[in-house]
Amino acid sequence: MTRLIRPVLAMVLALMALWYVAVLPMNVKETLTQAERAGAVIAPPSAVERRDMSNWALVLNNTHALGESWNLDRPRLPAPHQVLTELYASTIGEEVTGRRGIVKTGTLSNRSLIYHGLITLNATFVGFLIGTGLGVVLAVGIVHSRVMDMSVMPWAIVSQTIPIVALAPMIIVVLYSIGIQGLLPKAVISAYLSFFPVVVGMVKGLRAPDSMQLDLMRTYSAEPMTVLTKLRLPSSVPYLFASLKIAIAASLVGAIVGELPVQQGGLGARMLAGSYYGQTAQIWAALLMAAGLAAVLVWLIGVIERRTLRRMGMMA
Repeated sequence: MTRLIRPVLAMVLALMALWYVAVLPMNVKETLTQAERAGAVIAPPSAVERRDMSNWALVLNNTHALGESWNLDRPRLPAPHQVLTELYASTIGEEVTGRRGIVKTGTLSNRSLIYHGLITLNATFVGFLIGTGLGVVLAVGIVHSRVMDMSVMPWAIVSQTIPIVALAPMIIVVLYSIGIQGLLPKAVISAYLSFFPVVVGMVKGLRAPDSMQLDLMRTYSAEPMTVLTKLRLPSSVPYLFASLKIAIAASLVGAIVGELPVQQGGLGARMLAGSYYGQTAQIWAALLMAAGLAAVLVWLIGVIERRTLRRMGMMA
């Protein structure tokens, strides 16, 4: 366990150090403006000259006035401690001490990232189930039908070239016009992103048995359904779980993108609200929340994978 923690911790610390360094050039112009108003001597003194200079040149020329770069109220790039403070305030702080929190009202606050995270998770799970089911069905059809292999698979590939940011509003508008709104449109967008890795992985897995195994099944006069259930599906399980790890993360991304045009709650709506009001720390806190949820979901798929493969005798 220690051997695993050390490299991860080293990578996290390195990223944090780079983040703190990146804050300086990103926030330097706002920092120097505040320092100038406070009476500090800035080089060059003219705001017009500073506007035309590169950010790094301003940093090197004004190292004495950069102390507030990591504590601006509305920074272009918030420092890590600002993001963590916002993350704490938007989760534990809001629910424990906030007037709308679960401690005082018995229900989650609509300003809490926990509340918005659960909304996103609902759409993620529904979309993931739809996408996984559709992907498995299409994969079975592609493996057993040359017509589907030649027709459906190219269309599945082409579908992933359409930018989801452009497609999501169209899906929501079309579904809304026929009276479908709420959770389902976001789930459809999640399914759109999650079905493709399942299709590709399952096709690879269903075709994993070699010719000797298939010839043996023919020798037993096995029906196609028997070959599928006794040979192809068990052989595809490792490929399926590898695809599910990608699909669950893609499903979460789809749910967040689907929340942007709807703006009825969720991490996507939270990010959009932060961009409207210039609250970059709020945007980054929602991003960290989404990254944490994705990590937990992939970890859960990995736990199920290990237990499943162990019961099937595929793991020592």
